[in-house]
Amino acid sequence: MDEWRIPLGVWADHFIEWVTETFEGFFEWLSEVMTAGYTQLTALLNWPPAIVMILILGVLGFLARGIAFGIAGTLALFVIQLLAQWSNAMATLSLVIVSVIVATAIGIPIGIAASRSRIVSNLVRPVLDFMQTLPPLVYLIPAVIVFSVGVVPGIIATIVFAMPPAVRLTELGIRQVDPEVVEAGHAFGSTPGKILAQIQIPLARPTIMAGINQVIMLALSMVVLAGFVGGPGLGQQVLSAISQLEVGLGVEAGLAVVILAIYLDRVTAALGTQTGASRLRNVRRRALKP
Repeated sequence: MDEWRIPLGVWADHFIEWVTETFEGFFEWLSEVMTAGYTQLTALLNWPPAIVMILILGVLGFLARGIAFGIAGTLALFVIQLLAQWSNAMATLSLVIVSVIVATAIGIPIGIAASRSRIVSNLVRPVLDFMQTLPPLVYLIPAVIVFSVGVVPGIIATIVFAMPPAVRLTELGIRQVDPEVVEAGHAFGSTPGKILAQIQIPLARPTIMAGINQVIMLALSMVVLAGFVGGPGLGQQVLSAISQLEVGLGVEAGLAVVILAIYLDRVTAALGTQTGASRLRNVRRRALKP
């Protein structure tokens, strides 16, 4: 039956070779940009003493969710410092931030386009299904071939793996906006762009923020796997613990990942918790402006 075998693997190899050779200059530029962004952000996060950075993040938690979370978040982040994993945690946080920025910058506009066009939605949906169901480690293979071992393939694989929720929930949020509010904007002469910016996106903000929240969580789960291709940070610590069977190191690095995940989850979730009534009042006020 070998003569009936579909040579999908061969086709994939040829396609990756063609892409690598054709877009070599672009990939070199992209690698330099992402490496520079990651390096500068990591240096910035590690520049102040750990206790200062912990207090800054604690204040951010206080502003987002109140004093109880501010104190709890500060203490939890201080645990990472006590585990001697702070620099690795900041490297991981840098990788997550870069990946999430790129994933949302690409995903949200695609979600907006999908919400406004059924054709775009139907074209995007199977691609997102493929991105979400393909095993995450598979993303690392072409990324390593194109960008070699290091931080960049980890970022690229994380972007691809984490992007779908941004697209899906942006589309869902905009489609769920009350049509009567949109019609009121049209009645008062608002342009489609103004309706999108001042009515649909503000009302869809909780759903969009839920998508960004999921992007962050998926990015955190993927950056650990990025340690397999040389991605720095806590993922590399986990990989080292697995390869050397060091249970203690694995527990320490894993706990640091959990603390980061909970902190980022609570802070980003708080950004979309404005009450529905207040959002609607603000949107109506904008819509009625001449």
